[in-house]
Amino acid sequence: QLELVESGGGLVQPGGSLKLSCAASGFTFSSAYMSWVRQAPGKGLEWVSRITSGTAPTSYAASVQGRFTISRDNAKNTLSLQMNSLKPEDTAVYYCAKWDTDKRTYEYWGQGTQVTVSS
Repeated sequence: QLELVESGGGLVQPGGSLKLSCAASGFTFSSAYMSWVRQAPGKGLEWVSRITSGTAPTSYAASVQGRFTISRDNAKNTLSLQMNSLKPEDTAVYYCAKWDTDKRTYEYWGQGTQVTVSS
């Protein structure tokens, strides 16, 4: 049974940092394309970052470029998102998601973790 479980969210002041983690199980994590997607209150889903398999090229939304870093630990089946210089507009529920390269859609989602940036 495939499972994605996020953790690491919380309340942080503007300018602070948080590191999110996503524990994956039930599939071959090392070959999976993985993403972080967020949903701010009252808004739609926003793609944040992606990491592929193999040499693991990464990509980021313009809104987080230079502040967020996505990474993966294939030995631990864990996806991470290091978030620095957080802004109030980064407040959202953050989801990790597995991308299906054949169907070109997100195949599985975690339950999400809340990040609140506020003074």
